[in-house]
Amino acid sequence: MLEFILNDKKIATNKPNGSLLVDLIRQDQHLTGTKIGCREGDCGACTVLVGEVKNGQMDYKQIPSCLTPIGNIEGKHVVTIEGLNMDKLSPVQQHLVDESGTQCGFCTPGFVVSLSQYCLSNGAPTNDKAMESISGNICRCTGYKPIERAAQKVTHSLAGKNKTQTVDWLIQNDFLPLYFKDIPSQLALLSQKDKQTSNKPLIGGGTDLYVQRHEELVRHDFDFVINHKELRFIQVSEDICTLGGGVTVTDLLESQDFSNLFPDLTKHLKLVSSAMIRNVSTLAGNFVNASPIGDMTAFFLALDAKITLKDNDQRRTIFLKDFYKGYKDLDKGKEEIITEIIFNIPFGKFNFEKVSKRTHLDIASVNSAASIKVKNGIIQDVHISAGGIGPIPTYLTNTCNFLINKELTIKNILEANKILQQEISPISDVRGSIEYKRLLLRQLFFAHFIELFPETISLSSLLS
Repeated sequence: MLEFILNDKKIATNKPNGSLLVDLIRQDQHLTGTKIGCREGDCGACTVLVGEVKNGQMDYKQIPSCLTPIGNIEGKHVVTIEGLNMDKLSPVQQHLVDESGTQCGFCTPGFVVSLSQYCLSNGAPTNDKAMESISGNICRCTGYKPIERAAQKVTHSLAGKNKTQTVDWLIQNDFLPLYFKDIPSQLALLSQKDKQTSNKPLIGGGTDLYVQRHEELVRHDFDFVINHKELRFIQVSEDICTLGGGVTVTDLLESQDFSNLFPDLTKHLKLVSSAMIRNVSTLAGNFVNASPIGDMTAFFLALDAKITLKDNDQRRTIFLKDFYKGYKDLDKGKEEIITEIIFNIPFGKFNFEKVSKRTHLDIASVNSAASIKVKNGIIQDVHISAGGIGPIPTYLTNTCNFLINKELTIKNILEANKILQQEISPISDVRGSIEYKRLLLRQLFFAHFIELFPETISLSSLLS
């Protein structure tokens, strides 16, 4: 029996835990405010909130219910648009009305839910944070400006919000229904199951898997990475960083220790999908999915990261770059799971680049990351990755080997690009032609040096 709180009531269900939350909400609970649009996590019409107790406080994140198996919300609080409704409109709802932020209305529940999550988040409210909260919500009617104005008004309405008693303040100021106050005690009454890894198939966030195999997965029970605390941790010491396989992209963004290692982390990770996908997508899931354009795979390849694989009591550690043997072919036993991602500290200056048809909310045509350490003008250490230029996420071994112990000069960078072009084997597909991808990777390769060493390297000097 799987239990969770849906809005203000306890739900207990015997449905397969691989079945999707959006179907339980709409078909079983008849809460039709949550809409089904794309069923791929792209449009935001199905957005709901999921809350759990963290560090003594409720922490709410918006998620795509169309890609969320109910096993991922066990023991948590799920909030639909109906769970936000009160006798009068909340400030979020009222501002959308006042600014004509809705037309056909199909997308409106998702926008209300996402903006309500922004209200629930700790920290000082800003217009940028408000817009980021709705980064995964698409509207096909308004042109977005009315919604943007409404979001700005929501920010103004949050002036004076108590940062330590957020839920209480939001209830007092009519942003949330009164029942939110009792949610922690209701969650404590749910039956708590031991979340030890079972012999069931293990699934990460499922954000790509459920797009590919929806009809198959919804009929079965699984184990879920995201529910295992022993797989969800971030440890930073003086010389090594260790991450659990269940860490999400949002976990990385919210970790001060991890952010301290990467000055531009927010800029880099905001290129990775939308807020709601980042909230549930796991590092282990991204690696095992083995997409040639996986953003987080490219990120950690450039850190020369290692992964630890576990099968019962057997453990082994390999370099991530050795994990990929061919297209969707992994150095992984059937029962092995990724428990840890490990990389050394300090590493070189780091940069991540990505080109896609849209700047945000899109998969890459080509992506690349680089870690480059230079001392006295000599490249002492370099690790560069690339995606979208071959059947697997690629560590550019030959290019890196050439650059080691070379001077940081225009001549050597241009020569390294020649080696890079020989090392890759792109194909033409819907994301671009062979020639286009080669050009893109060249530009991203140059961009690493321009971004990291602007006092030495410029675009004009590379192209002259």
